[in-house]
Amino acid sequence: MDAVADVFQSMNIASVIQARLEASAPWGLKHEGNAEEGNGRHSATRFAHFGMLIDGNCWLTADGLPDPIPLSEGDCFLFAPGSRYTVRDNLRTGAQSFCSVSSEDGSQVIKYGRGGAPTTILFGWFKFCATSLKPLGRVLPPLIVARSDEPQTLALRLTMTMLASEMANPAPGSGLVVQRLTDILFVQCLRAHFESRSGACNQAPLRAFFDPHIGVALRIMHQKLDAAWTVETLAVACGMSRSAFALRFKVMVGETPLEYLTSWRMQKAAALLQNTDKKVIDVARSVGYDSDATFSKAFKRVVHVAPSEFRKGFLTLRTHGLTPSQPD
Repeated sequence: MDAVADVFQSMNIASVIQARLEASAPWGLKHEGNAEEGNGRHSATRFAHFGMLIDGNCWLTADGLPDPIPLSEGDCFLFAPGSRYTVRDNLRTGAQSFCSVSSEDGSQVIKYGRGGAPTTILFGWFKFCATSLKPLGRVLPPLIVARSDEPQTLALRLTMTMLASEMANPAPGSGLVVQRLTDILFVQCLRAHFESRSGACNQAPLRAFFDPHIGVALRIMHQKLDAAWTVETLAVACGMSRSAFALRFKVMVGETPLEYLTSWRMQKAAALLQNTDKKVIDVARSVGYDSDATFSKAFKRVVHVAPSEFRKGFLTLRTHGLTPSQPD
């Protein structure tokens, strides 16, 4: 399994919120981050925002974006967690907060604007569990824009069409269908971005996955997570000296090889604690630890809670039918 695919599979989308915006000019809406999604432990840093134009046109602006981006029918965009952005019919139109608009009948369809030229946008807000945020940051650039005329977005557009239809015409089981389609949609958006080989794919830390040397180290760490890796053995596998490998890895990934390995082991351990009934010592061994105590110490250092407490908290939420969410 390649490292990027492994990261994809580990993404734990805790919940999804969808809305269909049926706007008419003039109109403008903005997302302002923590002010809208709460402060502290459950802040906007956990939310990635997705949008696709079903019909019409609009302008997209965002903090850190040098120029406005025009969007037209079929175009998609995905913002990393914590982003602040605005969509509007015209760059001269003012914008108000997404939180200030809502549907009139309590549905997921929001009608907004003053009756001019129509634009329909399908929005999705993905809430990620805290343990997913670090690996998510390794593969998700601040903004992805997938144009409708790019061949690699075909599968993405098909999924969006199905999602738009499901939301426009709800039927028994629609909630489950929308949830599954949204999971697929997120991965397809990242895949389209990778296949486009856009400039963002050449930025650290994402480019590390495609590097002929560091990419090898990432791949073998993901393939054999329980192996007794050292900086020396990883360097040999990459055909590099220990010092050159350690420096290149740190520069490209942003942390040392063993820091990355520990972080990823804890990510996989968290998933096993959530989704299996394995004993803690068995989880420890599956991610490369022979000692329960050593594993628990590492897990608590990374996740900020002991493995047993982590599992207990997850099971309590699941028993009460609540959305699972890990501690920051």
